[in-house]
Amino acid sequence: METFYSIQGEGFHTGQAACFVRIGGCDVGCKWCDVKEAWNASLFPPSPTDQIIEYAALYPAKAVVITGGEPLLYNLDYLCKGFKSKGIRTFLETSGSQPLTGEWNWICLSPKKGSPPLKDAIEKANELKMIIHDLNDFPWAEENASQASVECYLYLQPEWSHRNKMIPGIIDYIKMNPKWKISLQSHKYMNIP
Repeated sequence: METFYSIQGEGFHTGQAACFVRIGGCDVGCKWCDVKEAWNASLFPPSPTDQIIEYAALYPAKAVVITGGEPLLYNLDYLCKGFKSKGIRTFLETSGSQPLTGEWNWICLSPKKGSPPLKDAIEKANELKMIIHDLNDFPWAEENASQASVECYLYLQPEWSHRNKMIPGIIDYIKMNPKWKISLQSHKYMNIP
């Protein structure tokens, strides 16, 4: 769908520069998705994989975030091998709804209720980022955290359109459950694309 060089705005790597590769197509379709145009892959002409690899190699960060839509709708082995051959670290943003492919330095798993993550994805996640849209999302967050490895970083992130309503509840929840940290979409606050 698109490639761009920017700053990671949320989760464990907030504030770090990276090349972003957004892959079109999504099997989850969250009502609050902020990139709904990514859902329909047919709207975007395919890009040559080698061209995407060369684009990412142009930038000094030597880090690439693969996101979507849902990037695991595609086999990402070749893409990751290409990045690795250029010394580029690979970071995946996924719901975990599809089998893992590719070789990853970091996996950020953001499970969605309508399409729970596969066991392999939750066990290999370095970071679990749970989007909190309403109070019913806390039990869902705990259910997923109970399946993640003990080394996995746990984040609660307010859904953007409900952030003012949900942040106080997230703060209270984390104070009572300090295994969690808060993640904010800092790129939106700072108008970073």
